[in-house]
Amino acid sequence: MRSDTTLARHPELPLVLAALVLGLAVLVLGLIVEGSHLQAFDRTLMLALRTGDSHDPLGPFWLEAGMVDLTGLGGYAVLTLMTLGATGYLALSGRTRTALLLVVAILSGLAANTLLKTFFARPRPDLVAHIVEVHSLSFPSSHAMMSALVYLTLGTLLARVQPTRGLQVYVMAVAIVLALIVGISRIYLGVHWPSDVLAGWCAGAAWALLWGAVALVLERRHRLPREGSPK
Repeated sequence: MRSDTTLARHPELPLVLAALVLGLAVLVLGLIVEGSHLQAFDRTLMLALRTGDSHDPLGPFWLEAGMVDLTGLGGYAVLTLMTLGATGYLALSGRTRTALLLVVAILSGLAANTLLKTFFARPRPDLVAHIVEVHSLSFPSSHAMMSALVYLTLGTLLARVQPTRGLQVYVMAVAIVLALIVGISRIYLGVHWPSDVLAGWCAGAAWALLWGAVALVLERRHRLPREGSPK
């Protein structure tokens, strides 16, 4: 009964715990990223996506072209437009605090990604040719982290207004699939090690969970309306 009462009083605790676990996973990956076992995993998977020629990705031409298009879903331009669109919608709907929370979550996630990249300072893969041009450091993947953060956060906001459990699951599944596709495309295009992408997914999900916990705390303490509830 005590655990049930604690959870009822603090519904954000599971989100915080999950975020801490995922955050710890990022740090562990970063600390062992140059270890022989992880390095062997990275190299094996990247080479498995090549035909034998480091410049030739596995699969037909349309797959390579499609991956180039899909990786754009995690680019700053697309994610910025989606964030601005969602922020404008929330503001016009009278949910200005939620809109502000969304902007702060995304911007702080971007800052966290930059700090992590600077701290670990892992160079980009040189094992295979890069199919798209890149300039920044490698760990964790910005595309993987920011797409996980943005799509999961927006997916959560959208899922909360759905009338049925099935629709909620569908919306979250789409958000997760989008984040997964972006990360996989970065590995396929040769611009990230698999461990970079895995860390990016974990970091982005952790950041989304942490800000989800913040939203729950604000709802409870300041009586903010849940998305979709009458003002």
